[in-house]
Amino acid sequence: MTVEPGSREDLTERYGDVWDTSQLQEHFSVLAFSAPFGIVSRKSDGVRGSVLFQHSPRFYHSFKPE
Repeated sequence: MTVEPGSREDLTERYGDVWDTSQLQEHFSVLAFSAPFGIVSRKSDGVRGSVLFQHSPRFYHSFKPE
């Protein structure tokens, strides 16, 4: 099966966890954006870090704690 570049499946294969905007808001508080990064705080434990995102379709991935 061919995976569309930039699709959720493609990003998951390359980076692991992937979130759409609603899912990101469920799991993280968004503190700031400076493309292609988002600065976030993980709601489950308060750990701050960054995520990368792509514009279209909008998906977030690669959470990296500070």
